[in-house]
Amino acid sequence: MNESASATVEFTQIGIGKLIGEHLYLHISAIVALPAKSQEAIALAATQIGIRIEEHFNVVKLHKLGDELSLLHYPDFFEDPFPALAQSWRVSLSRKSTAYRTYEESRNSPILHRKELLLPPSDPRIPEYASLTETAESIGLFADPNRIGFTEYWYRLIAERGYVLQDNQFIPLANAPGEDSNNVPDSQSEIRRHLTALTRSNFSAPVQALSRHGLINTETTFFDYGCGKGDDIRGLLANGIDATGWDPHYAPDAEKRSADAVNIGFVINVIENLTERVEALKGAYSHTRGVLSVSAMLSGNSPPEGRQYGDGYLSSRNTFQKYFTQAQLRDFIEHTLDESAIAAGPGVFFVFRDKGLEQRFLSKRYGHRTQTVLARGWVHDRPPREPRIGPPRERRLRVDRATQLFEEHRSLLEALWLRFQELGRPPEKEELDDSLVSELELKIGSVPKALKIILGRKEETEVQAARASRSSDLLVLFALQRFQKRKPYRHLEPTLQKDIRYFFGNYLTAQESASQVLFGIGNLEAIDRACRESAEKGYGWLEEGQSLQLHASLLQRLPTLLRVYVECATVLCGDISEFDLIKIHIRSGKISLMKFEDFENSPLPRLQQRVKVKLRELDMDVFTYGGQFPPTLLYRKSRFINEEFPFYSEQLEFDETLDALALHDLTGYGPSEGEFFQVLESSRWAVDRFKLVRNGRIPSLDELCGKYLSYR
Repeated sequence: MNESASATVEFTQIGIGKLIGEHLYLHISAIVALPAKSQEAIALAATQIGIRIEEHFNVVKLHKLGDELSLLHYPDFFEDPFPALAQSWRVSLSRKSTAYRTYEESRNSPILHRKELLLPPSDPRIPEYASLTETAESIGLFADPNRIGFTEYWYRLIAERGYVLQDNQFIPLANAPGEDSNNVPDSQSEIRRHLTALTRSNFSAPVQALSRHGLINTETTFFDYGCGKGDDIRGLLANGIDATGWDPHYAPDAEKRSADAVNIGFVINVIENLTERVEALKGAYSHTRGVLSVSAMLSGNSPPEGRQYGDGYLSSRNTFQKYFTQAQLRDFIEHTLDESAIAAGPGVFFVFRDKGLEQRFLSKRYGHRTQTVLARGWVHDRPPREPRIGPPRERRLRVDRATQLFEEHRSLLEALWLRFQELGRPPEKEELDDSLVSELELKIGSVPKALKIILGRKEETEVQAARASRSSDLLVLFALQRFQKRKPYRHLEPTLQKDIRYFFGNYLTAQESASQVLFGIGNLEAIDRACRESAEKGYGWLEEGQSLQLHASLLQRLPTLLRVYVECATVLCGDISEFDLIKIHIRSGKISLMKFEDFENSPLPRLQQRVKVKLRELDMDVFTYGGQFPPTLLYRKSRFINEEFPFYSEQLEFDETLDALALHDLTGYGPSEGEFFQVLESSRWAVDRFKLVRNGRIPSLDELCGKYLSYR
């Protein structure tokens, strides 16, 4: 074959196409932008196997080395938003060999994503395709790129995310037309609310939120007020949960019963009459013993489809949708029920009738997130820290009775110590498991005696740290409760009442202390001092006078003032435990939350989502990266974690090596991902896990090896 056709191709210099590993994909309309040697290779491949461009194939897959390439046929490339592969020819020009594959009978053929990248920049369809990609990114369809390349999993994933792909758009299942969507009368009297009911293969978002927070389990009852086709109920019953439901269309004769957890999921947004909407919400709450979950459709950045009707929109099949903002939904719930609504996620709020349950929920949310950290998969990989036992004050010839009891019943006493650490104070008898109390009384004598033994062998700094930690948790809890109605002391759960007496003396003092902290977040000098103090202790990276950025696992180590500052964001956006980095803006009254791809295991994690919560405006902006906003890399990650984080030493070494090479300007946000790896490649370096190693690839003679010279 011609020598030019087999030469190495630098895809990064071409500027178009979708680059995946060593391969470049592009549509045949973009072939003219390729170097002459690549165009010649495509023509040689087509001639070698006897097929014609456009008639037999419309996408080309080039290998970086230039010798191998694939000619692919996507019959519905422009019509299908994610076209399926019908035929492929894999060609080796040097060996003159061809491997052909047809997917005519395949039930799970490969599909194509991000097809806008394959087209020439002048193609007018790029904005439309890019918008679809951005939507797919925003609903998390590209989170697992290794599995989405085939039809079956792709469409199942779309359904699991609560959408259906129709007319080249992602439509929420609640809005998707059903079989009887044709010839529907266009009048208010025949608005068909039941057509918005979903057929689900997984639990709905509000039910997942209830389960995630432990509010529904095998010991609780569940009632779905407006259950639609009942898929949530069937799933819960299959998991051993006592679940029932009622629906005005699909289950009108079912009993409306009271339950520990009640869900009114995506119901109020399909009711066009405001009075009925209010009645539905009040009706659901009237059947609630513990917690009510309320969810509704949120408005997006683009105008909704359909024509405006009342305070919502009518679809072509006469279904109604009212779209809320997060703040509007909370205000509607609180105004209707005269109760506090607690954000559990976008479009999902909890309203607690059982105030003790609400306190336990908030205590868990604003306390130390041990379970969250465990779930993220790294704390449990470390061996538990051995208990620190203080040395005896003086050397003794005989072992005293207390020491003997401690050595004989160490595990039992350590269980008591763990409960002390959790409460930050001596636990009372009723706050311990009955089995533990029985064992302590049998083997030690009493709970107070056991406490005396264990505390006598702990460092005073450990005891004080436990007390300070719990006191901080309580201040955060009481400060955040200022956004709700104040609970009378007699309505607080017993454990919280004991906490108040131990740490504050009385309820009024606790409330006043929390108010001082809450109002303190408006003191910019105090925020600045707290950020500086945190950075000095290794809890994040301080950008002088601007911000403190830290990993979410360090949040509970911050001063109480900063914890309250950050937790105020949860009032608006809900749970923040899924984010990796927190950015505290010192002077603008904002909190930024950032989620990265594989943060723990990558030295240069790629940004996936950023949420900016504007506390002063009670609003938030959500940015999803990969479509309209190109994903960026996080440089110098070691600044945002500390020595307790997994792979910290490896990350620190990586960052120091990268700085020493001085190949990039890493100030600000640093270079783009493409620019970073292009410079790294040209300097013959590569990233290998947490190492920067010499690139073993043999360069072509025409590659630059300096500012002016090439290897030739």
